[in-house]
Amino acid sequence: MTILSNTFLFTYGQGNKNDDLSSLLEGDSVVKEYTYGAFKTTRLINGHSIENTGKGILDFKISHRFSPMSGGVHEFFGLDGATIRLGLDYGINDAITIGVGRSSLFKEYDAYVKTKILRQTVKDEIPLSLSYVGGMSVSSLSSDQLLGRPLVSPEKYPFSNRLFFFNQLLIARKFSSIFTLQLMPTHVHYNFVNTIAEPNDILALGAGGRIKLNKRVTLNLEYYHQFTQLSNTTNSLSVGFDIETGGHVFQLHFTNSSGMTERTFIAQTTDKWGDGGFRFGFNIARVFTVVKPEEFKNSKNKIW
Repeated sequence: MTILSNTFLFTYGQGNKNDDLSSLLEGDSVVKEYTYGAFKTTRLINGHSIENTGKGILDFKISHRFSPMSGGVHEFFGLDGATIRLGLDYGINDAITIGVGRSSLFKEYDAYVKTKILRQTVKDEIPLSLSYVGGMSVSSLSSDQLLGRPLVSPEKYPFSNRLFFFNQLLIARKFSSIFTLQLMPTHVHYNFVNTIAEPNDILALGAGGRIKLNKRVTLNLEYYHQFTQLSNTTNSLSVGFDIETGGHVFQLHFTNSSGMTERTFIAQTTDKWGDGGFRFGFNIARVFTVVKPEEFKNSKNKIW
């Protein structure tokens, strides 16, 4: 009996040791629990949020900015005029989103790619989320309109003069279910500027966030400070609300920027809040499933 007891205890002890060793070896392979819902949609207000469009999802966005309210009753407090951007965003996978758009302001076409680099975890193994956004745009205005004067023969206006580029990092932390903060260091490049005194490269730092007011409504803020800037421009400041209704998010806001591409709202905002140069705007979206997730493809209940 003594021999059997000792054998049992030894075997049991070795089993526990093996379990402990397995736990240690498997510790690095435990799936991290990531935070989600830092923002309700992929746009903060004018600029990008840390969120991506889901894999296989096509997001059709309509962005609208009315004229400044300083026009008063004669301009129906800005509702008589507007700029608009139509955009398509697509999720290549869970980490990469691509998008294209067309804006009425400067008759501009734009394209971008957004990719996740880091994602915040619930237990703070990774304390923040980090993404990169890069893109370009081209204006289809006539050269006379772009220059603000007629071309003098044999002067030429090369296509490269119409191109604009931007690079941006999105650094965000969801501090709680109520509060998220995001920083956006940004570089905007102009291939051509109108005067020698103006810089071709604009450096700016954006800051924004959201405060959850209730289950369906958040208060959003967005501000970009320019360290280098073009003549007669000011910093972009926007405030608004995200309203979630049945799977859709409506963004209603006030901003002093009429443009909706990075080179326009970051570097070419001219209206000032103090002069009544703010305007009402909104973003609305319609989402389409292009590629069904695997769990639905393999499901016997093909309800979608």
